[in-house]
Amino acid sequence: MMKKLFAVVGVTLLLAACQEEQQIAKPAAMELSAEAAGHYCQMTILDHEGPKAQIHLAGNPFPLWFSQIRDAVAFTRLPEESKDYVAIYVNDMDKAESWEQPGNNNWIDADAAFFVIESSQIGGMGAPEAIPFGTKAGAEKFSAENGGKIVKLAEIPSEYVLKPVEFTLSDASNN
Repeated sequence: MMKKLFAVVGVTLLLAACQEEQQIAKPAAMELSAEAAGHYCQMTILDHEGPKAQIHLAGNPFPLWFSQIRDAVAFTRLPEESKDYVAIYVNDMDKAESWEQPGNNNWIDADAAFFVIESSQIGGMGAPEAIPFGTKAGAEKFSAENGGKIVKLAEIPSEYVLKPVEFTLSDASNN
């Protein structure tokens, strides 16, 4: 009887250990729609130019949307934000119709993307942007035309996405 009890306990512990090791399935990227609102700004994502991002958190069937790639990268670096993300997707600007129309369904895994940082192109919310490309050749072409340097997601400096951005008031407000 004791041998059976030990066997049952052993199998139970083994199964429990296997369940803990199971990886959470990586969700597919969702198509960007008019209902998508920016995680930080709560503004309609489609109202802003430039590439967007979506972050999928474990246990949440809907992604967090970001109006700029910079904001999504900042989310992953801020200590107060969840680190329970299972997928990060960004627009592939190689496949974008234009800067104004980056696409609703041309998502690539952020870890696979090549990002151009420190270019002359400003993001849709008016801040410096990390512009994603599915190919290194696409990033090189963009960088040759707009300046900047090419990095992978993990190489984007935290200060690039976390430092405050200074905005100036338009002269139009003085008229």
